[in-house]
Amino acid sequence: MTLHCLVVDPPRPGLALPGLVDGPLDADGAAELYAASIADAMAASAGSGGELLVNYPAAEQLPAEHRSDGSPEAELRALAEEALADVGDVRFEVQVGSSFAARAGNAVTHLLDEEDEDSVAVLRGTAPTLARTALDGAAMKLRRHGAVVGPGTGGRVAYLGLSEPFDFEGTYGPPTGEDGSGRESEVEVLVDRAVDADREVAFLPVHPVIEDEAGLATLVAEVRARLRAGRNVPSKTAEAVVELGLRVVEDGGVRRVVAGE
Repeated sequence: MTLHCLVVDPPRPGLALPGLVDGPLDADGAAELYAASIADAMAASAGSGGELLVNYPAAEQLPAEHRSDGSPEAELRALAEEALADVGDVRFEVQVGSSFAARAGNAVTHLLDEEDEDSVAVLRGTAPTLARTALDGAAMKLRRHGAVVGPGTGGRVAYLGLSEPFDFEGTYGPPTGEDGSGRESEVEVLVDRAVDADREVAFLPVHPVIEDEAGLATLVAEVRARLRAGRNVPSKTAEAVVELGLRVVEDGGVRRVVAGE
């Protein structure tokens, strides 16, 4: 059984999906879309053969301008209660670390080494098309491989499953080094770490990660096409796409996302 570690922030305006704010979405729209994406990730995990752990920041870990009277845990618990029939088996634990890579690495290492989980998968909450069937397929691969990578759009990683930890430092994040020079993408860096640690790597299909407009465009186009064809979609995310009027348009030879009907 794989434990799905969902590493997320509370879906607050200005904090959620900052790469989309002042672009195709305003702060409220970005928060709505992020909440929907998290809800679909929760539902996919809860419906799979794995377990769900929501890894959230403590209030004092948030930037001062994004703190409020409500607690991040309470907000995410409320979101889980809306998304799931039963939240009794869902774990909620505070994040440890100053970056996404550190938080993911600390959680994975603790769960595998200290709690003796068989395998742990990092979910980032911004890849809502990772459905139950995809998670169960990844869990099957983890029985035969030391690492399973689900590439995302733009070189990001939508899913990372491990049966043993490795060094996460400098893995997740934009393809730029601390000195401003270019570096490999997330998927390349994480696969390099897995190979260096003598892990055999298996891959999932690409899933859009909605942290920039290119990833959002891929998601919006796929969701709208699937709705037209009557196929399965991440339900909460699809509702948000429709409510926000998100669509992909051609503008001077460039495809971009616009909001509003």
